[in-house]
Amino acid sequence: LWFLYLILHFFSRGKLGRYPPWPGKIVNPPKDLKKPRGKKCFFVKFFGTEDHAWIKVEQLKPYHPHKEEMIKINKGKRFQQAVDAVEEFLRKTKGKDQASSHNSSEEKNRRNSSEERGKQSAGEEKRKASLSEGKLKKGTGEGKKRVSSVSSERGSKSPLKRAQDQSPRKRGRPPKDEKDLTIPESSTVKRVMTGTVAGFKWPPSVSEPVKDSDPHFHHFLLSQTEKPTVCYQAITKKLKVCEEETGSTSIQAADSTAVNGSITPTDKKIGFLGLGLMGSGIVSNLLKMGHTVTVWNRTAEKCDLFIQEGARLGRTPAEVVSTCDITFACVSDPKAAKDLVLGPSGVLQGIRPGKCYVDMSTVDADTVTELAQVIVSRGGRFLEAPVSGNQQLSNDGMLVILAAGDRGLYEDCSSCFQAMGKTSFFLGEVGNAAKMMLIVNMVQGSFMATIAEGLTLAQVTGQSQQTLLDILNQGQLASIFLDQKCQNILQGNFKPDFYLKYIQKDLRLAIALGDSVNHPTPMAAAANEVYKRAKALDQSDNDMSAVYRAYIH
Repeated sequence: LWFLYLILHFFSRGKLGRYPPWPGKIVNPPKDLKKPRGKKCFFVKFFGTEDHAWIKVEQLKPYHPHKEEMIKINKGKRFQQAVDAVEEFLRKTKGKDQASSHNSSEEKNRRNSSEERGKQSAGEEKRKASLSEGKLKKGTGEGKKRVSSVSSERGSKSPLKRAQDQSPRKRGRPPKDEKDLTIPESSTVKRVMTGTVAGFKWPPSVSEPVKDSDPHFHHFLLSQTEKPTVCYQAITKKLKVCEEETGSTSIQAADSTAVNGSITPTDKKIGFLGLGLMGSGIVSNLLKMGHTVTVWNRTAEKCDLFIQEGARLGRTPAEVVSTCDITFACVSDPKAAKDLVLGPSGVLQGIRPGKCYVDMSTVDADTVTELAQVIVSRGGRFLEAPVSGNQQLSNDGMLVILAAGDRGLYEDCSSCFQAMGKTSFFLGEVGNAAKMMLIVNMVQGSFMATIAEGLTLAQVTGQSQQTLLDILNQGQLASIFLDQKCQNILQGNFKPDFYLKYIQKDLRLAIALGDSVNHPTPMAAAANEVYKRAKALDQSDNDMSAVYRAYIH
């Protein structure tokens, strides 16, 4: 097995950056995914994530010799999960290889026995035909010579050839995707390709971003859509923009644990207002990626940590906007978003022609439309960009950004979006992102309530809640979200990763969105009532998984 040295060099100091090595294995790419031009590379699946990428040969190193070094560099929980996945895969592969070896030995013994019986039968026929002793000796010698030759050929075969012979696939020309992956420089790589790929397939989800001029650029974009066409998400943090059939656009970047040498931070001055659960992680990643950031928060003490990391302090929202080129804001609800813009020393007072404002709060479409109008009326540029994720994803730079409004401003924010998220979508006119975000959170909130309901039903009927989780984790509903929220409930740990009061707010706004277009939302309405009960039980400032307590009280 191989892993990629996903490291970012600080060239001025010659030291490693924040990106550790990461374990992966070479797999076959999707059939419709073309290989990048240039240096030889492999399609790699990264353990512990759903990421894939084309990786150059020189960036790959063998797993076992570098395992300890890799573990010393990275102590994170996600990385340990990746290492555990590698070891589990190795155990399964070893078991399969042993079974295959045993079967091959039996087959070889049967073949040898069959050949021996064939030789004996041939000898009888020759004797019956009264062949001369000389001819018999000559024939026997030639037969031995032929057998020896065959044995020699078998012994000289490469591991790749032996693996191909043992494969159930018929001999002949290899499929195109396999042929593209062969590399003469390393027999170890050949063994990896023939030994593990066939027995362990991952669903394709990602690939490397390519230039707009590349003819197969459209083949792997918009990975988060529910369309039946296969799409792939980028593994590097390189920017990629492409048009969807509906006119929406996606900028894709990958896991923050990936190498990020391709990001060049914008030279524009960035402002950020609101350092809550989401805003804190976003600002931290903007700073780590080299952006110049000025921060403001209603509770000024929260700014101290970021000032130590290199941020500048703004005394008021108006001051931040007036001194920065692009100002982001991430606050709790529609009222807070309006107060931030329209209140005393608010954003609007700092807006003048050319100033840019990006609202990342999850609010309703009417609120964001109103804010856009007042910003634009002062000559400013406006973009809404609510984010899907939680505190951990924010810290990891793995948010999904839904944007709408000024398309040029969206593109100006590309390096910022890459720093804070793995994917962003441009959804058209102002209001579309707010609507989409509410729908996403409506689904998430309803699902969380259903999880809590299932766990309590298991408890009252005498079933093991842990067993229920184990069953769910082995089925189609398996996800990080499901596992984390169930673990919260089983451990009684409701430390906020996504405040319960905010998911209830989003459910309420989603129901209102449905009412505005006369569309029923009975499931969301039922879930909303459960969250309201949880709030009445003083669970507002706990994690959304605390909705479980609404069922047990």
